[in-house]
This record gives sequence, C-alpha cells and structure tokens, in this order.
Amino acid sequence: MPAYDPNNIFGKILRSEIPSHKIYEDDVALAIMDIMPRAEGHVLVIPKESARNLLDVSTATLGELIKRVQHVAKALEKAFVADGLTLHQFNESAGGQVIYHLHFHLLPRWEGVPLRPPGTMADDARLAEQAEKIRAVMTPFAG
Repeated sequence: MPAYDPNNIFGKILRSEIPSHKIYEDDVALAIMDIMPRAEGHVLVIPKESARNLLDVSTATLGELIKRVQHVAKALEKAFVADGLTLHQFNESAGGQVIYHLHFHLLPRWEGVPLRPPGTMADDARLAEQAEKIRAVMTPFAG
C-alpha cells in the first residue's frame, strides 16, 4: 500500500488550509459537509490521525472514530427526518477510494429517493444551512 500523503484535501482541511462546513470536531475526528453530496445532508467523518484507509488506521483510533460516526449519524437522522442512513467507506482505487485519507460517508435516505450521481458541486449557502440544521439537533458527545 502506498504511504499516506499529508497533502491530501482532508489533511489540508484538518490543518485549516481549506475551508469546510464543520458539523462536529474533537481530538479524534472532524465531521464536515460533503461538497459534492449524493443526498441532502451528506456528511463525511474523518479521523485526525493520519491514516490512508481502514487498513492502516490504529485500532484505538478506529474504535473511537466509529463512536463519532454513530453520534453524527443520530443527529443526521433527526435533522433530516430520514427513513434510513447509508454508510460508505472505500479503500484504495479498486475499492472506489479517491481521497487517500480514511473517511466515512453518512447519507440520509428516504424511501423512493435515489442517490444523486457523484460529481456535482453543492451550493455553498445550502451546505451552510444544512450544517447548521445538523448542529442544532446534535447532543453533546458522551463517548
């Protein structure tokens, strides 16, 4: 497996070199709005640890990270009154990964509403509204 490259877009977001719409942040993880959402409310949860993918993240970080994924998922479901959620996580190009920093996609889902095709940029103001909507219902993380 190739080495982790700290200059990937999520590394830059973690270092505040690139702006993002933050949903949640602590010493383990950052949750942000996906700028090319496949569903309303599409959120990414990324570890602060430099990990290329699921196969090289430390087990300690992974255990704590998945707790944050669940925490954000609960807020997402509530904020968007979703019928369900889809969780995606890709590893290496053959597995569909295009940004080589571990991340989990959380997508609210509704009966009869298909996912949008990938690759369309969202309106920045709309992302800001959605981020605020999620933050407004998020409870404090209890670990």
